Amino acid sequence: MSKITIALLAVVAVIGLGVFVVRGFAADETAMPQVGQQAPNFTLTSQEGKPVSLDDFRGKWVVLYFYPKDMTPGCTIEAHNFQRDEEKYQKENAVILGVSVDSVDSHKQFCAKDGLNFTLLSDEDKRVVTQYGSLGSYAGFKIANRNTFLIDPQGKIVKVWTKVDPSHHSEEVLTALNGFEGGH
Repeated sequence: MSKITIALLAVVAVIGLGVFVVRGFAADETAMPQVGQQAPNFTLTSQEGKPVSLDDFRGKWVVLYFYPKDMTPGCTIEAHNFQRDEEKYQKENAVILGVSVDSVDSHKQFCAKDGLNFTLLSDEDKRVVTQYGSLGSYAGFKIANRNTFLIDPQGKIVKVWTKVDPSHHSEEVLTALNGFEGGH
């Protein structure tokens, strides 16, 4: 075989190995809690600088949504739609908790700029995002993937959405919430 052929085979082998290794890591990062499981508890800091735990909301429905970045177009649309529908969630005994890896200060600015009054939680150490199988990458930065978990009043996950479309996601969540017995 020529040196060029050997070099090309070596490159193909390295690329193939790289894909295998990357897929292995991706599988570890994407293991997310499933419908029927108890939602993993956590405590994170809100935009108000206060600790908030998932357990604080026992007895209520929880819409736990992960989003990539404060003040970006898709995330702003998603947040505005949840804000628009917040009264409907309250009538269903549900709270909205948004989680990203942005700082508390970034969340505070996002809420002030966009008139958001539901809870945004900061997961700068990416612990909860990872725990919920929602850690992603974009342009070399670690972010939260756009995933949502609907958690019942007993703390069990009853619905999971992945790679959601922010433009109509709030309506999807409300429809699902209305479909569950006891969600009224």
